[in-house]
Amino acid sequence: MALKLKFAAKSDVGRVRKKNDDSAYAGAYLAVLADGMGGHVGGDVASASTVLDLVHLDHDETADPQNALPDEIQAANLVLNELVGANPKLSGMGTTVTSLLLSGDTLHMAHIGDSRAYRLKHGVFEQISKDHTFVQRLVDEGRIKPAEAEVHPHKNVLLRVLGDSDASPELDVDQFQAEPGERWMLCSDGLTDAVPVPVIEQIIRSTPDMDEAVNDLVAITLKNGAPDNVTVVMFEVVQDSVIEGEEPAEQEPAPDTGQLTIAAEGDVEASASLLRHEISQRPHLLVGAAQLATQTGQIPVVTQHTGERRAAALLTHRSPAAGEVLDPLDTPTQQRRWLMPILLTFTAFLVIALGVWGYMWTQTQYFVGTVDGKVAIYKGVPQELGPISLSEVATVSKVPLEALPEYSRHRVESTISAENQQHAQMIIQELLVTAKQNCPVTVPGATDSDASTNLPAYCQEIMQ
Repeated sequence: MALKLKFAAKSDVGRVRKKNDDSAYAGAYLAVLADGMGGHVGGDVASASTVLDLVHLDHDETADPQNALPDEIQAANLVLNELVGANPKLSGMGTTVTSLLLSGDTLHMAHIGDSRAYRLKHGVFEQISKDHTFVQRLVDEGRIKPAEAEVHPHKNVLLRVLGDSDASPELDVDQFQAEPGERWMLCSDGLTDAVPVPVIEQIIRSTPDMDEAVNDLVAITLKNGAPDNVTVVMFEVVQDSVIEGEEPAEQEPAPDTGQLTIAAEGDVEASASLLRHEISQRPHLLVGAAQLATQTGQIPVVTQHTGERRAAALLTHRSPAAGEVLDPLDTPTQQRRWLMPILLTFTAFLVIALGVWGYMWTQTQYFVGTVDGKVAIYKGVPQELGPISLSEVATVSKVPLEALPEYSRHRVESTISAENQQHAQMIIQELLVTAKQNCPVTVPGATDSDASTNLPAYCQEIMQ
């Protein structure tokens, strides 16, 4: 018995945020939700890039389905590194990912972060994903109760996400036997932070129409204040037949070789058109920042990168016998050789003209890095101009690098850009919260002098 997914999805910026950092995709065989890290310039870029890099898996047959999602998410993490390399202002961006891929009668799941997956099956409603947060670790260690975690001041401190780190993200991977009639919901923490889980369960149980259910969930989130973006994806496993009310997606015109060529060269509009054509081949819903990226081009770096990659792959497989170009950059060397002296001269003048201005600009920038094994705030940019360093240490914190988990440690070693000095201090405070999870528990009844003597310096640091 072949199976597929009947789906619904909705995303809203909420009552407080100025932009939507959430992205989600739902199709007949794939559901994925990503929540970009708030407070960072590239939260929307991170979530949209990750979702758009996974949508090609939405097919009834997937090679090696057990490893398809983890491998693609690992690749998406590398894409985030490439995007930061192309635009350093995106440094520090990250995103959660919760995804499910249906292959045959098996649902393959890959998850990282604090977005959630819930399942209603055989009358049992339960959370399937596990939050990768500081407070969840406290719950796992028995230091606080689950009810306390819901109101803990640091409940949104993430320990694992995709980000601009070279380290491979540690994913939770699982498989589930799929049966017709079971219903799943993926959501960003904007829903669960504003709406109690029993209310969410009641809506999912009592609302047969999934479009109505996701609309109700978003509506009650907005009614409760919606301090964060909210995104909900819901799907039900059904037998693979024509779903009542399902209409084929409106297909974009197929790209010709010329469009593929300019997309591979980095043209934003051609790249966006290529993406729209690819996902228009099947019924789907795309919401949030990913929808904005493909429909309006307002996040061009996402559509450009993804379009370049897909266009290059398609061009590589075009047949030269059909008169199509395999290499869009393959022009005679002699025709370009006369350009070199002009380009070199222009470049030299440009470097001289911008040199002084560029240095002055760097001295208005801040970033978080490491010095002598401690986390520190730097003034400048983490680069060198020959023997000249373009940064200097502004403040050294008491947080040792070794006290941070691997992901946070790699972020600091790679440097984290800050909008200003105050933003850099906020990043230090976030890292301090993360480091304090390793602090030993103070023995009840111990004197203050005993505690001060035994605790490391960063454990005594007061969080502002």
